[in-house]
Amino acid sequence: MRPSLGLPGELAIIRAPFPPRRAGPDLLMQLLFDLLPVIAFFVAYKLTDIYVATGVLIVGVMVQTAVSLIRHRKVSPMLLTSAALVLVFGGLTLLVHDSTFIKWKPTIVNALFAIAFGLSQFMRGPTIIQRMLGENLKLDDASWRRLNMMWIGFFVFAGAANLYVAYNFDEATWVNFKLFGLMGLTLVFVLLQGLWIARRTESAETGSN
Repeated sequence: MRPSLGLPGELAIIRAPFPPRRAGPDLLMQLLFDLLPVIAFFVAYKLTDIYVATGVLIVGVMVQTAVSLIRHRKVSPMLLTSAALVLVFGGLTLLVHDSTFIKWKPTIVNALFAIAFGLSQFMRGPTIIQRMLGENLKLDDASWRRLNMMWIGFFVFAGAANLYVAYNFDEATWVNFKLFGLMGLTLVFVLLQGLWIARRTESAETGSN
């Protein structure tokens, strides 16, 4: 089984319903590790304020990236991208003392993921979602590309939802949405994705019999 290099919190839950063979308790530990910076940000905000929480988020992402580098001798491009954005937008938040920058970070991340998944849709070879789940799922090329398009649509929706909450609700509501709202939306989408995959797999098995 190929070791997981880690994912940013925005994508950590994608692989949860499709664990690698013989994953065991390592999958849960990896999921908690991927979510650690987001959870630390939420707890720090509840105990202090947005600026201390932003500092905690920056430290958490740096630790997460360092641990991934030490364990695997490399860092996944998605985790590295997310970490760089945390440093940029988190750093601006602390420097200017304006929480608007850190509020934009989830939207920028989702936009970059949408672009990356979109580019893989039109390039030769497997799409990004197929690279993430291909070891554990068997789908035809057309289904993989449809699934990849679904994720592009979800990233656009999640990015827009983040901005809507950030500009129409108070800061505390946005912080709750960042952890529970975005994670809840991702979980619902992943479950719906699982049902769609199950139907596709069942249809393929029926057709082959």
